[in-house]
Amino acid sequence: MDLAPVFAQYQNLLDADQDLREEIRLIVRELDTTGREVSLVLQQIHQEDGLNQIGELCVKAKATLAKAKEQFSNLASKIPPNQYFRFNDHWRYVMQRYSFLCALIFFLESEKLALHSDVGKLLEVSINEEDGFHLDVEDYLSGLLQLASELSRLAVNSVTAGNYDLPIRISRFVSELNGGFRLLNLKNDSLRKRFDALKYDVKKIEEVVYDLSIRGLRSRSVTITK
Repeated sequence: MDLAPVFAQYQNLLDADQDLREEIRLIVRELDTTGREVSLVLQQIHQEDGLNQIGELCVKAKATLAKAKEQFSNLASKIPPNQYFRFNDHWRYVMQRYSFLCALIFFLESEKLALHSDVGKLLEVSINEEDGFHLDVEDYLSGLLQLASELSRLAVNSVTAGNYDLPIRISRFVSELNGGFRLLNLKNDSLRKRFDALKYDVKKIEEVVYDLSIRGLRSRSVTITK
Protein backbone atom coordinates (compact mmCIF):
# COMPACT_ATOMS: atom_id res chain seq x y z
CA MET A 1 0.00 0.00 0.00
CA ASP A 2 1.32 3.41 -0.98
CA LEU A 3 1.03 5.60 2.11
CA ALA A 4 2.34 8.75 0.44
CA PRO A 5 -1.09 10.02 -0.73
CA VAL A 6 -2.57 9.31 2.70
CA PHE A 7 0.11 11.25 4.55
CA ALA A 8 -0.04 13.99 1.94
CA GLN A 9 -3.67 14.48 2.96
CA TYR A 10 -2.62 14.62 6.60
CA GLN A 11 -0.08 17.27 5.72
CA ASN A 12 -2.73 19.29 3.92
CA LEU A 13 -4.89 19.19 7.08
CA LEU A 14 -1.94 20.29 9.21
CA ASP A 15 -1.11 23.11 6.80
CA ALA A 16 -4.72 24.31 6.74
CA ASP A 17 -4.82 24.31 10.53
CA GLN A 18 -1.61 26.31 10.76
CA ASP A 19 -2.80 28.78 8.16
CA LEU A 20 -6.02 29.35 10.10
CA ARG A 21 -4.12 29.79 13.36
CA GLU A 22 -1.90 32.37 11.72
CA GLU A 23 -4.94 34.30 10.49
CA ILE A 24 -6.35 34.20 14.02
CA ARG A 25 -3.05 35.40 15.50
CA LEU A 26 -2.99 38.37 13.14
CA ILE A 27 -6.52 39.45 14.10
CA VAL A 28 -5.79 38.99 17.80
CA ARG A 29 -2.70 41.15 17.37
CA GLU A 30 -4.90 43.87 15.86
CA LEU A 31 -7.32 43.51 18.77
CA ASP A 32 -4.47 43.82 21.23
CA THR A 33 -3.33 47.05 19.55
CA THR A 34 -6.84 48.49 19.64
CA GLY A 35 -7.19 47.47 23.27
CA ARG A 36 -4.02 49.35 24.12
CA GLU A 37 -5.47 52.44 22.43
CA VAL A 38 -8.64 52.19 24.50
CA SER A 39 -6.60 51.67 27.66
CA LEU A 40 -4.44 54.69 26.86
CA VAL A 41 -7.54 56.87 26.71
CA LEU A 42 -8.99 55.51 29.94
CA GLN A 43 -5.72 55.83 31.85
CA GLN A 44 -6.16 59.59 31.64
CA ILE A 45 -8.71 59.35 34.47
CA HIS A 46 -5.71 59.01 36.79
CA GLN A 47 -4.12 62.25 35.61
CA GLU A 48 -4.65 65.67 37.12
CA ASP A 49 -8.20 66.85 36.38
CA GLY A 50 -8.92 63.44 34.81
CA LEU A 51 -12.05 62.92 36.92
CA ASN A 52 -13.55 66.06 35.41
CA GLN A 53 -13.09 64.62 31.92
CA ILE A 54 -14.69 61.21 32.48
CA GLY A 55 -17.62 61.80 30.14
CA GLU A 56 -15.35 62.93 27.31
CA LEU A 57 -12.88 60.10 27.91
CA CYS A 58 -15.61 57.46 27.86
CA VAL A 59 -16.90 58.82 24.55
CA LYS A 60 -13.39 58.60 23.08
CA ALA A 61 -12.88 55.10 24.45
CA LYS A 62 -16.15 53.83 22.98
CA ALA A 63 -15.33 55.41 19.65
CA THR A 64 -12.09 53.42 19.61
CA LEU A 65 -14.02 50.29 20.61
CA ALA A 66 -15.80 50.56 17.25
CA LYS A 67 -12.63 49.21 15.63
CA ALA A 68 -12.60 46.29 18.03
CA LYS A 69 -16.18 45.40 17.14
CA GLU A 70 -15.15 44.98 13.50
CA GLN A 71 -12.09 42.98 14.51
CA PHE A 72 -14.14 40.67 16.74
CA SER A 73 -16.60 40.18 13.89
CA ASN A 74 -13.72 39.28 11.57
CA LEU A 75 -12.32 36.88 14.16
CA ALA A 76 -15.69 35.20 14.66
CA SER A 77 -15.99 34.61 10.92
CA LYS A 78 -12.73 32.64 10.94
CA ILE A 79 -13.79 30.10 13.55
CA PRO A 80 -15.32 26.91 12.10
CA PRO A 81 -18.60 25.70 13.61
CA ASN A 82 -18.19 23.97 16.99
CA GLN A 83 -14.47 24.80 17.07
CA TYR A 84 -14.50 27.69 19.58
CA PHE A 85 -12.70 25.85 22.39
CA ARG A 86 -10.13 24.44 20.00
CA PHE A 87 -8.81 27.91 19.24
CA ASN A 88 -9.86 30.12 22.16
CA ASP A 89 -6.41 30.08 23.79
CA HIS A 90 -5.40 32.52 21.06
CA TRP A 91 -7.80 35.26 22.20
CA ARG A 92 -8.54 34.38 25.84
CA TYR A 93 -6.35 37.07 27.39
CA VAL A 94 -7.31 39.78 24.94
CA MET A 95 -10.98 38.97 25.61
CA GLN A 96 -10.37 39.28 29.34
CA ARG A 97 -8.73 42.64 28.73
CA TYR A 98 -11.68 43.89 26.71
CA SER A 99 -14.08 42.66 29.39
CA PHE A 100 -12.15 44.78 31.88
CA LEU A 101 -12.13 47.85 29.63
CA CYS A 102 -15.87 47.61 28.98
CA ALA A 103 -16.59 47.11 32.68
CA LEU A 104 -14.47 50.16 33.50
CA ILE A 105 -16.29 52.32 30.95
CA PHE A 106 -19.61 51.08 32.31
CA PHE A 107 -18.62 51.91 35.88
CA LEU A 108 -17.29 55.35 34.99
CA GLU A 109 -20.55 56.19 33.23
CA SER A 110 -23.00 54.73 35.73
CA GLU A 111 -21.07 53.53 38.80
CA LYS A 112 -22.83 50.21 38.32
CA LEU A 113 -21.64 46.70 37.55
CA ALA A 114 -21.49 45.78 33.88
CA LEU A 115 -23.30 42.46 33.52
CA HIS A 116 -22.12 39.71 31.19
CA SER A 117 -24.75 40.84 28.71
CA ASP A 118 -23.69 44.50 29.01
CA VAL A 119 -20.10 43.69 28.04
CA GLY A 120 -21.28 41.49 25.17
CA LYS A 121 -23.44 44.34 23.92
CA LEU A 122 -20.58 46.85 24.07
CA LEU A 123 -18.37 44.51 22.04
CA GLU A 124 -21.22 43.21 19.85
CA VAL A 125 -20.13 39.69 20.76
CA SER A 126 -22.61 36.96 21.70
CA ILE A 127 -22.66 35.68 25.28
CA ASN A 128 -24.25 32.36 24.27
CA GLU A 129 -22.01 29.36 23.74
CA GLU A 130 -24.41 27.84 21.24
CA ASP A 131 -23.75 30.80 18.91
CA GLY A 132 -20.16 29.66 18.43
CA PHE A 133 -17.85 32.59 18.99
CA HIS A 134 -18.88 34.21 22.27
CA LEU A 135 -17.76 36.02 25.40
CA ASP A 136 -16.98 33.20 27.80
CA VAL A 137 -18.25 33.83 31.33
CA GLU A 138 -14.82 33.06 32.84
CA ASP A 139 -13.20 35.69 30.64
CA TYR A 140 -15.89 38.15 31.73
CA LEU A 141 -15.26 37.38 35.40
CA SER A 142 -11.52 37.82 34.94
CA GLY A 143 -12.24 41.25 33.52
CA LEU A 144 -14.24 42.16 36.64
CA LEU A 145 -11.32 41.20 38.85
CA GLN A 146 -9.05 43.46 36.80
CA LEU A 147 -11.64 46.19 37.29
CA ALA A 148 -11.37 45.90 41.07
CA SER A 149 -7.62 46.42 40.87
CA GLU A 150 -8.05 49.47 38.63
CA LEU A 151 -10.65 50.96 40.96
CA SER A 152 -8.36 50.57 43.96
CA ARG A 153 -5.84 52.70 42.09
CA LEU A 154 -8.56 55.21 41.18
CA ALA A 155 -9.60 55.47 44.83
CA VAL A 156 -6.10 56.58 45.78
CA ASN A 157 -5.73 59.01 42.88
CA SER A 158 -9.16 60.54 43.41
CA VAL A 159 -8.06 61.66 46.89
CA THR A 160 -5.03 63.33 45.36
CA ALA A 161 -7.39 65.06 42.93
CA GLY A 162 -9.52 66.35 45.81
CA ASN A 163 -12.48 64.03 45.30
CA TYR A 164 -13.15 62.56 48.74
CA ASP A 165 -16.53 61.03 47.96
CA LEU A 166 -15.61 58.76 45.05
CA PRO A 167 -13.46 56.40 47.18
CA ILE A 168 -16.49 55.83 49.42
CA ARG A 169 -18.60 54.81 46.44
CA ILE A 170 -15.77 52.69 45.03
CA SER A 171 -15.42 50.95 48.40
CA ARG A 172 -19.11 50.09 48.44
CA PHE A 173 -19.00 48.83 44.85
CA VAL A 174 -15.88 46.66 45.29
CA SER A 175 -17.16 45.24 48.59
CA GLU A 176 -20.36 44.16 46.85
CA LEU A 177 -18.31 42.71 43.98
CA ASN A 178 -16.22 40.78 46.49
CA GLY A 179 -19.38 39.45 48.10
CA GLY A 180 -20.64 38.30 44.71
CA PHE A 181 -17.44 36.42 43.93
CA ARG A 182 -17.59 34.69 47.30
CA LEU A 183 -20.82 33.05 46.18
CA LEU A 184 -18.98 31.33 43.31
CA ASN A 185 -17.26 27.96 43.45
CA LEU A 186 -14.27 28.83 41.29
CA LYS A 187 -12.59 25.78 39.77
CA ASN A 188 -10.54 27.67 37.19
CA ASP A 189 -7.02 28.01 38.68
CA SER A 190 -6.27 31.33 36.98
CA LEU A 191 -9.60 32.81 38.02
CA ARG A 192 -9.19 31.58 41.59
CA LYS A 193 -5.73 33.16 41.86
CA ARG A 194 -7.09 36.45 40.57
CA PHE A 195 -9.91 36.25 43.11
CA ASP A 196 -7.36 35.69 45.89
CA ALA A 197 -5.85 39.08 44.98
CA LEU A 198 -9.26 40.79 45.29
CA LYS A 199 -9.01 40.88 49.07
CA TYR A 200 -5.91 43.07 48.78
CA ASP A 201 -7.79 45.49 46.53
CA VAL A 202 -10.61 45.61 49.08
CA LYS A 203 -8.14 46.24 51.90
CA LYS A 204 -6.35 48.99 49.96
CA ILE A 205 -9.61 50.82 49.30
CA GLU A 206 -10.74 50.41 52.91
CA GLU A 207 -7.48 51.99 54.05
CA VAL A 208 -8.16 54.99 51.81
CA VAL A 209 -11.66 55.36 53.25
CA TYR A 210 -10.36 54.98 56.82
CA ASP A 211 -7.71 57.63 56.21
CA LEU A 212 -10.37 60.02 54.92
CA SER A 213 -12.50 59.34 57.98
CA ILE A 214 -9.82 60.03 60.58
CA ARG A 215 -8.76 63.17 58.71
CA GLY A 216 -12.36 64.38 58.59
CA LEU A 217 -12.36 64.70 54.81
CA ARG A 218 -15.36 62.57 53.89
CA SER A 219 -17.73 65.51 53.92
CA ARG A 220 -15.49 67.66 51.72
CA SER A 221 -16.37 65.95 48.48
CA VAL A 222 -15.99 67.16 44.93
CA THR A 223 -18.71 65.96 42.57
CA ILE A 224 -17.45 63.83 39.69
CA THR A 225 -18.26 65.28 36.28
CA LYS A 226 -19.95 62.83 33.92
